[in-house]
Amino acid sequence: MDYDVRMHAVYEAGRALPEHAIADWISVFARFAPQSRPLAVLDLGSGTGRFSAALAGEFGGPVHAVEPSAKMRGAAMARHAHPAVTVLAGAAERIPLPCSGCDLALLFLSWHHVADPGRGAAELARVVRPGGIVLLRGAFGDRLPDLGWYRFFPEARAVEERIFPPLAVTTATFARAGFDEVALERVTLRRVEPMADWASRLRRRAISTFEHLTAEQTAAGFARLDAEVAANPGQVDVTEGADLLVLRRRDAGH
Repeated sequence: MDYDVRMHAVYEAGRALPEHAIADWISVFARFAPQSRPLAVLDLGSGTGRFSAALAGEFGGPVHAVEPSAKMRGAAMARHAHPAVTVLAGAAERIPLPCSGCDLALLFLSWHHVADPGRGAAELARVVRPGGIVLLRGAFGDRLPDLGWYRFFPEARAVEERIFPPLAVTTATFARAGFDEVALERVTLRRVEPMADWASRLRRRAISTFEHLTAEQTAAGFARLDAEVAANPGQVDVTEGADLLVLRRRDAGH
């Protein structure tokens, strides 16, 4: 999908993560990252850069934030500039970095947007050094958690089962490119917020799945959501489990 059309204007607010959630994710990433420091990091599909500066702070090396959307890159440079972060135009199939130049790559909810997964995995194998790590925070069509917003938009689950590749397909794609699976972790980060705030974020339709719903399905879902806000205006627990697939680039000759 083209994030330059609408999503760039709503993504930052609609998909915002509080500072403690960013810190929690960074601590998870650090558990699987190579132990040496500094690390050169690829933030692939970096969007508005919500993780890029934190990656630089944690791992101490340059962060190459690669993003295909010009307007998302613009938002990243305006809102999350950091001296160690370079924002670059590119995509998974064409990463503008030299061979074996990265120790660690993060793909945070971006893999399902890759048009040619085989080529994307091959490009990651080219730019991640042997022994380097790829952290793929994704969703897999056969492992979708029970997300709270599905009850207002029941058609969304079927959409996501279709657009998110199954886990086995993803690991096979990376295996052919030269990666071994290290771990698959279900990460649960607790989050509670006012119901009205959660509903307001959903109303921005910053989740790409909304682009696959009809206008009628979207309107009906928001009517159900508004009724819930009116009936239960207090706090809502939006804690969700998220899959993190950890892959290691094989050494040459293996």
